[in-house]
Amino acid sequence: MIGLPDFPWDRLASYKERAKAHPGGIVDLSVGTPVDPVPAVAREALAGAADSPGYPLTYGTPRLREAAAGWLARRHGVSVGPEAVLPTIGSKELVAWLPTLLGVGPGDRVVHPTLAYPTYDVGARLAGATPYAADGLLALGPERVPLVWVNSPSNPTGRVLPPEHLRKVVDWAREHGAVVASDECYIELGWEDQPVSILHPDVCGGSHEGLLAVHSLSKRSNLAGYRAGFVTGDPALVARLLEVRKHAGMIVPEPVQAAMAAVLDDDTHAAEQRERYAARRALVRPALEKAGWRVEHSTAGLYLWATDGRPCWEQAGALADLGILVAPGDFYGPAGASHIRVAMTASDERINAAVLRLQ
Repeated sequence: MIGLPDFPWDRLASYKERAKAHPGGIVDLSVGTPVDPVPAVAREALAGAADSPGYPLTYGTPRLREAAAGWLARRHGVSVGPEAVLPTIGSKELVAWLPTLLGVGPGDRVVHPTLAYPTYDVGARLAGATPYAADGLLALGPERVPLVWVNSPSNPTGRVLPPEHLRKVVDWAREHGAVVASDECYIELGWEDQPVSILHPDVCGGSHEGLLAVHSLSKRSNLAGYRAGFVTGDPALVARLLEVRKHAGMIVPEPVQAAMAAVLDDDTHAAEQRERYAARRALVRPALEKAGWRVEHSTAGLYLWATDGRPCWEQAGALADLGILVAPGDFYGPAGASHIRVAMTASDERINAAVLRLQ
């Protein structure tokens, strides 16, 4: 039996009920689930590919892989061949199963940030390995570490790792034979700081050896319900992942692949969605600060990482009494015990309601 932690969101159920009891209804700023419409280009492509009776390609259609490579070059200065792109069933399943797919196992340690998306920890446990939270790698000494996760912009903090920091991680990993997996789900949501991919030449020196970048269309294109993501980077690593995924039946449905290609080719809808998040952020941040919270990091991404000095569950309770549901910071590790994470994924009407209540 694999020992897994309790699913964190189950612990928030009673706070959700408190928030729902508010006369004006709940404003749910806890889970980063999109609420805005799926772009028309995605819906049209999905419908156009709906007559797909055969098995889809685990490797993805050439059209999808070319669209992903084109987006990376156009938007992020990253050059990958279409053969190094592999679609995934959203990014969470890839995060959860990557250690297993790479052959990580008992006796191995998987490194992830101290404040981190909980699935990095879970993925290590599913493989029988040991999760290890660390923001620096020097303390590991000469120990063999097969996999190191980085996440920029960070979930939950919104912190952006500069190229020089990422370059040191890459250099260390190459010296120690580790794979670096970079979770870049929020890479298009830079505000005060602009994120850079682990695959950018300024970081990796033009070689993708030992590197993987994980991308999601959930936030950029509101495709959370489509389960649409991809991984790219070192062609040899991508080929290894492909072989296992073919055996395991980890396949993105073909209509979803068509929708992914359509949104990757279209930057207009992504710019419009980014403006929605920017407008909501511009309302919520000053409202939180005036109400006594201090926002830290949060220079990119979809969340505000905030504290008023109290334990995180006390802060979550105070906001639940206002009908506002947020995520307690300890969902993301013990270092978050005095913080909350506030998502910008609510409708404009609900965002305005939250701002009025904070006043």
